[in-house]
Amino acid sequence: MTSETGLVLEGGGMRGVYTAGVLEYFLEQELFFPYVIGVSAGACNAASYLSKQKGRNRTVNVEYVTDPRYISWGNYFKLRQFFGMDFIFDEIPNKLVPFHYDEFYKSESEFVIGTTDCFSGEPVYYGKADYGNEMLNILKASSSLPFIAPEVTFQNRVLLDGGISDPIPIKKAQQDGFKKNIVVLTRNRGYYKKPSKFAFLIKRKYPIYTGLQKALSARHQIYNETLRYLEKEEKNGTVLVIQPEEPLTVGRMERNPKKLEKLYMQGYEDARKSYERIEHFK
Repeated sequence: MTSETGLVLEGGGMRGVYTAGVLEYFLEQELFFPYVIGVSAGACNAASYLSKQKGRNRTVNVEYVTDPRYISWGNYFKLRQFFGMDFIFDEIPNKLVPFHYDEFYKSESEFVIGTTDCFSGEPVYYGKADYGNEMLNILKASSSLPFIAPEVTFQNRVLLDGGISDPIPIKKAQQDGFKKNIVVLTRNRGYYKKPSKFAFLIKRKYPIYTGLQKALSARHQIYNETLRYLEKEEKNGTVLVIQPEEPLTVGRMERNPKKLEKLYMQGYEDARKSYERIEHFK
C-alpha cells in the first residue's frame, strides 16, 4: 500500500466500467491506497476493489447489464427508476454475486463516499466510521441520479447522486490530508460539460429542494471548474490523471455488453500503460 497517495474516482453511470478496468489492473498488481474517495459509479467500483474481488466489477457491470432488472424502461415505468436500485444494491451483492464484506471491512484503506444533500444542495461525505454496516445504502444514495431514481434517506438527511455537488472530489481528498492523488476520470481530455437541457424541469420535479435546484443548475460550472483545477494540480505534480484518450461511445445508461467490455478493457490497458508513471508518482 502506498503511504501518502489518495485515489479519487469520478462517477458517470455505465461509463464507470472504464474505472472498473483501471481498478482491475490495480488489483492484479496489488496496488492499494490508504485513502479512496468516489462518487456514484466510481464509488461502486471502488467497493469491489477494496473487497479484493477480481473480476467482480466486470461481472456486475457487463454480464448483468442485459438483465431488465438491472437497467430498463420497464423498471422506469413500474418503479420510476431506470436502474433497478434494490436489485443492484441488495439482490446482486447479497445473493447473486456475493460481496465480501469481511474483506472490505478488514481493509486498512479509508473509503469515503460522496453524496448530495437535497435540501442544502451541498456535498455530504461518509467514511467508514459514518456508514458502518450501511455502506451499500450510501452507495445507493451516491448513485441515485435525479429524475430516474428515488431519493435515499439516511441519518435525517435526504440524499441523491454525489456527482451533482462534487463530481470529482479531489479537494475533499486534499482536505483529508492527501496532497498527492491519482484521479480516474470517465471522460476524455478536452471534454467540458454543457448546461443541462432539462434545467426547466428541476423546480417542477423537486419543488421543496431549493438547494438541489441550485446544485443541478450549477452542475456544469462545478464540473468544469474542477477540471481546470485538476489541470493546475497536474502541472504542479500533485495529481496524476488516468482517463480515456478518445471521446466515449458509451453513454451513462449504456446497455450494450460489447461496448461495455471494450471500455472495460480500455481502462485496464490505460492503467497498465500508466503503471510506470504511477510507480514514480507515489
